[in-house]
Parts: sequence; C-alpha cells; structure tokens
Amino acid sequence: MSRTNTAPARPRAAADGGANRWVVLVVLCVSLLVVALDATILHVAIPSLTEDLRPSSTSLLWIVDAYPLICASLLILFGTLGDRVGRRRILLLGYGLFGIASAVAALATEPSVLIGARVLLGVGGAMIMPATLSILRAVFPDRRERATAIGIWTAVAAIGAATGPVLGGFLVEHYWWGSVFLINIPLMTLILPLGRRLLPESRGASDGPWDVLGALMAAAGVLGCVLGVKRAGAGEPLLALPTAGPLLLGAALLVLFVRRQKRRPHPLIDMRLFSRAAFTTSVGCIVIGMLALVGLQLIAVQYLQLVLGLSPLETGLRLLPLTFAAMAAGATGSYTLRRIGPRRMVGWGFVLTAAAVLLLTFMGQHDRPLLLTVGFVLLGFGLQTTLFSAYESMLSEAPQRSAGAAASIGETSYQLGAGMGTALLGSVMNAAYAPGLAAVPGVPAEASRAAANSLGEAYQVADQLGGAAGAALHQAARHAFVNGLHITLFVSAGLLLIGAAMARRLPRVMECPVDQEGTMSAGVPEAEPPVAAKPALSETAGGSEPVRSAHALSRPTGAVRSPESSEARELTGPSEPRVPATREAIEPAGSGRPAH
Repeated sequence: MSRTNTAPARPRAAADGGANRWVVLVVLCVSLLVVALDATILHVAIPSLTEDLRPSSTSLLWIVDAYPLICASLLILFGTLGDRVGRRRILLLGYGLFGIASAVAALATEPSVLIGARVLLGVGGAMIMPATLSILRAVFPDRRERATAIGIWTAVAAIGAATGPVLGGFLVEHYWWGSVFLINIPLMTLILPLGRRLLPESRGASDGPWDVLGALMAAAGVLGCVLGVKRAGAGEPLLALPTAGPLLLGAALLVLFVRRQKRRPHPLIDMRLFSRAAFTTSVGCIVIGMLALVGLQLIAVQYLQLVLGLSPLETGLRLLPLTFAAMAAGATGSYTLRRIGPRRMVGWGFVLTAAAVLLLTFMGQHDRPLLLTVGFVLLGFGLQTTLFSAYESMLSEAPQRSAGAAASIGETSYQLGAGMGTALLGSVMNAAYAPGLAAVPGVPAEASRAAANSLGEAYQVADQLGGAAGAALHQAARHAFVNGLHITLFVSAGLLLIGAAMARRLPRVMECPVDQEGTMSAGVPEAEPPVAAKPALSETAGGSEPVRSAHALSRPTGAVRSPESSEARELTGPSEPRVPATREAIEPAGSGRPAH
C-alpha cells in the first residue's frame, strides 16, 4: 500500500486558487474606485455648498483640502500598521469609517461639521488605499498575473478620478451638494460584508514592537510637506512663514524619521529598499508622472471653461478621451510589460506623454476639438503606461513582508507628486500670465494687479470696467493665459523627458523569480520538497493514479527555498536565476494552463 501525500488543507482566508483571487481583485478595485471618486467629486459642488453653508474663505479651503492632506499624511502610518496587525482588518475598519464619515458629510449643516467629516474621510482613505495594493501583492505572488492585476487596478483609479467631476456635476444639478457624499453609503454597505467574506488576511513583518513614535513622526512630516506645497501652489510666497514653516518642519521630521528607522532593529520601513535602484527610480517616476498629470489637468480645466467657454459637464466630457486611453493602457499594460520590459515601457511612456504635451501647445484661443482629443488620448495612454509600470516595478522590488510599507510609499509619492504638480506648474503659469496684464491701455494699475491673480478674476474686473477698457482687459487676459499655458506645457515636457532619462535605471527585462513568500502570506502552507519533486500516489479505490498536490503544481520543481536563506535574500535578491516573464518560465509542465 502506498503512502498518501496530499497538500495540507488551506485556510479559509487563502485567496490564491482559481478565479477566487480575481474576485478579490474586484473587491479591491471597488474600494479604490470609491476613494478616487471622493478625491475629485467635491470640486463641482463647491458653488452650491458655498451658497448653502456660507463658509469663510479659510473654512472653504479646509473643506477642500482636509481630505487629501489627512489621507496623504497617514498613508505610511496605516500601511505599516497593516503589515503588523493585518491588512484585511485595517481595510475593513477603513470601509466602516468611510461610510460613517460620508453620512456625516452629506447631512452637515455647519462648515465645521463638514470639515470634521472630511478629516474622517481622509483617515478612512488612508486605511483603504495602501491596504488594497498590499493585499493585491499578497494574493498575486506570480508576477505575471500581478502585472495584469495592477493594470486593472491603475485603470480603475483613472476611471474614478476622471468620473468624479462628471458624476458630481450630475448629482448637484439634479439633487443637492450632499448627494456627492451620500453615494458612498450604499457602496460601503455592499462592499463591507463582501470584503469581510472574500478578502484574505495577510500580514508582513511582525518582529518587535510597532514604532508608534516613528509612525507619528512620518505622519507629521508628510502633513507639513504637503501643506507647504499646497500653500505654495495657492500663490502664497515660498519664503512666507505659512508656507516655509510647514515645509521646513515637515522636511526636518522626515529626516529624523529616516535616521530613526536606520537605527532601529525592527523599523517601520526598511530603508534598504531605497538601496535598490529599481525601487527608488520607480518612486521617482511616480512623483514626476503625477506632477505632470495633476498640474496639466488643472490648467486644462481652466482653459476649457474660461478660454473656450465650455460648461462643467462639457469640460468633463472633453476629458473622457484621456480616461478611456488610460483604461486601455491599464488593460494592455501587463502584455506590454512582458514584451518590452520596465525600462523601455516607463521611458517610452514618458516620451509619448511629452510628445502629447508638446502637441497641445498648438492650442489657441479658439476651439480645436480634434487636436484636443488626439492630445488627450496620447497623454492618457502615455502617462498611464508610465504609472502602471512604475507601480508594478516598485511593488515587485519590495519583499512581500514589506508590502504595506511599499504600498504606502507609492501612495505617498502619488500624493506628493500631485501637490508638487499643482504648486510648480501653477507657479510657472502665474509667472508667465501676470506680465501680460501689466500695461493694458485704459486699465488702471489697481485693476491690472487684481486681474493678474487669475483668469477668472480678470474676467470679473473686465466686467466691472465695461466699455473699451473692459474689452481690452478681457482680450489681454485670454491672450496672456494662452501664452502662459504654452510655457507651462514646455516646462512639463522637460520634466517628463527627465523622467524618461531616469527610467534607464530600471531593469531591461521583466523578471519573474518564484515568490514563495507571497504564497505563504496568502494562507498557503509550504509543501515539502519531496512532494514538489515527484508525484505521489493517492490511496483511492480502484487504482493508484499519480496525483500532484495542489501546491506542487503552483511552482517549478526545485523552487523551494530554505527558511534560513529566505530572510537573508529578501533585500539582496534571490540566488536562483531570474528569468523573463514567459509562461514556460513560471508554469511547470502539466499545470493544465495553455502556454503563450
């Protein structure tokens, strides 16, 4: 009688088998969609909200900025906490908090209540965002499949960010401003029980105590930097105390945080990650990509509405080609990455985006729909290609035990890039726009100074002046804005080409070492080497047909690493040969999957 060797029973939380991990991906994408929607959906509701609640200018600023500020500052805290206590647990808590805060925001009757609700939404968003990416890392240990999952994930993020203004405009037009928050509640009511039932629990590094002081230092440091950058983007002088103070304090706290992490035996973030050229380069590419995207989107919205005179809904529809192109880039990203590798994918993505930006310099004071559509399609496809490959390379370079920390670094880079894009490109735009209004015939100097603040304010001043002076100021402001837009686009194209040069430090080929650690973290027990080396005979009635265990079929023979060597290889790289991402390289014979 032959001895039966079967794979041990898998825990209920395992999410690696069959289509179940793709169901997990759907849940994670819906989570990300809600967070991405909330980041942009409020913008079109500001006029209605202002008329109803009558907030002061400071209160209105905090209503808009509280969510991204708090979310960005807490990403590292909750990303590393999820590595310790469980990413699924943090994600579910984030769902609940996000739903409660949405209800409070929708029913708010005072500006202070709405600000508090936006703060809670930021906390919930910071719990959700890194958890989705780190759970994705755990349930897709195969890099080839993980690349496909990240492509879908990034496409959903693009859909959420672009759909927010359109959906918000529809809701405000047909209901009231609170409805932009109220739509979160049924989504959270649906996804909370689904997530509790379907999502696997996974943890990372759990050695030693969690560094509470370090987490608070990181949160305060990021908050100070983002707040200073946002103030600079709003037009405040860089050397003024409200701008320079938070920037300097935040930078000092982040420096102290890095030094503290290097000294601790069990750090929140293993700083050796940044010694990997691919990881550091990917983070830098994310910052540059977001810097270009957010700054260009803000300027494009102003151009479409104030220069071409389109309504908010028409503006949202004009930006849809950018969204569809980004979706296409995410859907095809995995195939492209396997074919050309991270270096060329990120580099050529930046080059394509720079070409799209230079094409948009042909925009003038009159509408050219075909030019805008082609430019937005190239911009969306090129930039999403870059962001997808950068995220995938960053996440694959980090060991699974640090997935939460790596995800939080990526998301923080995303937020910092967005803030820096608003500040840098906004400052370039203002510097190029203001001189064009310095000497308009018939316009008083005081009116010219007021008009130099923004194009919208210039239109208001022109309407107040009326007559020939008003018409001259109106025309001069349009001309100055278009000239400033062209200069800003040239600066943006230069930054994108710098990103293309940075991409040369990325790997040439997408390599797929077997990620056994990721499989273990998803709840799959490791098979013994003899089981992986040869088929076992099952004791079944009527015969002794050779049967491989389920886990033996999940990797090639000889891929088992000893526990002693696994820890040492996490940050120095595996000693087994790294091979290109072909199906034959990652699927053993007899797996039942067709080769590509």
